[in-house]
Amino acid sequence: MATSTGRAPQKTAKTATPAMRQFHEIKAQAEDAILFFRMGDFYEMFYDDALKASRALELTLTSRQKDPSGAAIPMCGIPYHAADTYVGRLIRRGFKVAICDQVEDAKEAKGVVRREIVRIVTPSTYLHQGYLEAKEPSYLMAVSSTKSAAGAALVDLSTGDFVAFEFEGDDRWQKIAETLSTYRPREILYPEGKSLPDDIFAQWGPEGDAPITTERDNWRFEHEASRSLLLRQFATQSLEGFGLESKPLAVGAAGAALQYLQETQRGELTHISGIRCLEEADYLILDPVTQRNLELTHSLSEGGRSGSLIDVLDHTTTSMGARTLKSWLTRPLVDIEAIGRRLDAVEELAFDVIQRAKIRDTLKDVLDLERLLARVTLGSAGPRDFVGLQTSLSKMPALRGLTAEANAVLLRELNEALDPVEEVRDDIERTLVSEPPIGLKDGGAIREHVSEELDELRRLRSEGKSTLTEIEKRERARTGITSLKIRFNKVFGYYLEVTKSKLDAVPDDYIRKQTLVGAERYITPELKEYEEKILGAEDRIQVIERELFEALNQRVRSHAPRIRATARAVAVLDVLAGLAEVATTANLTKPRLHNGFEIDVKDGRHPVIEATSQEPFVPNDIALDENRYVVILTGPNMGGKSTYLRQTALIVLMAQMGSFVPAAEAKLPIVDRIFTRVGASDNLFRGRSTFMVEMQETAHILHHATPKSLILLDEIGRGTATYDGLSLAWSVVEHIATEAKLKSKTIFATHYHELTDLAAELPGVVNFHVSAREWQDEIVFLRKVLEGGSDRSYGIQVARLAGLPPSLIRRAQEILLNLEKTEFDLEGRPRVTGESSLGSGARQMSLFADAEDRVVSELRRVEPETMTPLEALQLLTELKEQLDAME
Repeated sequence: MATSTGRAPQKTAKTATPAMRQFHEIKAQAEDAILFFRMGDFYEMFYDDALKASRALELTLTSRQKDPSGAAIPMCGIPYHAADTYVGRLIRRGFKVAICDQVEDAKEAKGVVRREIVRIVTPSTYLHQGYLEAKEPSYLMAVSSTKSAAGAALVDLSTGDFVAFEFEGDDRWQKIAETLSTYRPREILYPEGKSLPDDIFAQWGPEGDAPITTERDNWRFEHEASRSLLLRQFATQSLEGFGLESKPLAVGAAGAALQYLQETQRGELTHISGIRCLEEADYLILDPVTQRNLELTHSLSEGGRSGSLIDVLDHTTTSMGARTLKSWLTRPLVDIEAIGRRLDAVEELAFDVIQRAKIRDTLKDVLDLERLLARVTLGSAGPRDFVGLQTSLSKMPALRGLTAEANAVLLRELNEALDPVEEVRDDIERTLVSEPPIGLKDGGAIREHVSEELDELRRLRSEGKSTLTEIEKRERARTGITSLKIRFNKVFGYYLEVTKSKLDAVPDDYIRKQTLVGAERYITPELKEYEEKILGAEDRIQVIERELFEALNQRVRSHAPRIRATARAVAVLDVLAGLAEVATTANLTKPRLHNGFEIDVKDGRHPVIEATSQEPFVPNDIALDENRYVVILTGPNMGGKSTYLRQTALIVLMAQMGSFVPAAEAKLPIVDRIFTRVGASDNLFRGRSTFMVEMQETAHILHHATPKSLILLDEIGRGTATYDGLSLAWSVVEHIATEAKLKSKTIFATHYHELTDLAAELPGVVNFHVSAREWQDEIVFLRKVLEGGSDRSYGIQVARLAGLPPSLIRRAQEILLNLEKTEFDLEGRPRVTGESSLGSGARQMSLFADAEDRVVSELRRVEPETMTPLEALQLLTELKEQLDAME
């Protein structure tokens, strides 16, 4: 992000006009932001700020005046009422914006009108509804580190959500990267001189721009200062209840984040009333690669939400629910009891169709309580926001009634938490009209009978305007000028307007104020008298309405923690009802979870492909246990191997987030991590080769997996030479199957058919294949996963389906047959450049079709202890003859 100083030379600042001296003083408070300097009805920008804003916003660059040295001061401006539009555009370009308003009435000012920065807007603190995505959070992240540990804190100003972490060890930055991928903050703070690692965003992926980074003074991350700040914010004596007393780096990061929000917002943050310290062991860990490969929130093919898992699962009716669903999806649980509570609630709502429909219909009328509350506490809420808060809280009794007879423990807890906050609801209803104006300045937001003085002033204003109408009628009759009109503007107030053609009829008591091309404007003492009454009443009405509104705001703020607790309960209920809805419509089943090892899924399906495909989905079983925990999965391209891998991961993940799963039956263990190694194309632009990415990701898996992990590997070794790749793939399988610290549940999809031999050599390894058949020289994908290895790759048939030229296909068949038959030229190289001596029309064969492989296979089937010496000699002779025939 560009840094703006906006400063004129010091001599110029000292000799500038009073208004420009004020500009320089205020600009010094926000040197890294573009300063919107309020001048009447405009926000104006000067110097470097004007240059940058004019380019970014396509504004005309001009000069307001010249400085004392004679140089023109660059300037551009925007109407104040359109500021939000321009601020949003600058924020999206990576700038910060400081809003400097006039904080006293220009009429009452003695000298230069007093101005102050009222807030500083950054990518993580801009709360305008046109900027925020309703279903996405907007986090600010702060990071603090030492040589052996790192702490991080994330806070969403728009909702009040505040979380902290602390990581130790050599992989601390990898864990920070995982946190980045899960929360996707818009802005990151870090201490001066401790820049973030260069590759911290390596796994960010293509889904949107990386966050801006802001360097802050080191003292802002100090533990003691941060701890004191947090204690004051939460009104507590200790951070023990938040789990932070023993985590100094997390506390430092949290304090830095909170202080930044206080500095930019220049107001109270009462909706941030607590912080959660999240432990890595509490959640199923999904590294950035896995989140992207499984397409949890973004589709790799579509590039957006469409085609992702969350797009299929999101049946929420509120924005709060949608954001909570994403949190559940990217941070599934590992506590079997907590997962069970969610599943029981989903089950009850799934079976009670009528009750679920009533709950969902009621939730549709609940607005985004979290963000409404944030705007209230930050002082940016308008009258309609308060009415939205009141109408939303008024739905809580109905939701309580609909969950009053619930059996599920979680639903009963939510029933208690759905606090209607009657004091706030009734207070807003008594104070504001049911359909208020958008802005308080528009007037009329306060109900009658709230203030006797306000009611009296409104009566005077109304009577005054009626009197003006009577004056207009009377003057028309007195003068005979039927076109005479009483008008108003801010310069002259109320006046009588007479067209030039009727000037002869103007009475002598009219006082001329202005001459126009086609008319004259006049005033009378009587008109001025009523003007003073009306305008005086109008000014006083605005003051009283503002005072009453601010008093209401303060009363509502005092209940912020209760409102936020209600918002969280609504969000969870919305997620549960939505998951129950998708469980019913998508024919999902409740998984049975256990703390053991076994995965046993009957007729499992891929939830996204099933929901989006026009063809019926072919279900498949998944069975892994202590004796069969590494699956070697072979089969043709396009046969469904990658789908099988992904659906296995998604079924496990959905279960641990508390959702029903796409299967006829599912018995599942609690998994601590899911690893995937599927593709690397999206990393090529970062300058790393496909094979390097493949090896780095594989190394990460092998270093971090445990016996409770689920590993899904697709085509390991394909990025290098065949024998290198085969050797590495073989070694990876051996390592997983035999390393005591691993023995993880693994599905290894491969085209290296040689790996199927491992099933006979290593305990725990078993072969499966995705079936396909040939019919009239065409390949038919059956997409059924069956036990045993595949004897065909069908690569050339797939190439034919892709539309490669027939002559190329025939040549490929010849070359393949030469390689499979190990036909060599006179120099001992495989014969691939000439025509095969074995003839044309060859069909693709198994990699094990040659005689040598048949001999090896035959020897493996022999049981020597059951043979007589004569039988053994006879078999040895036959095998020798087969080998001799190859020469």
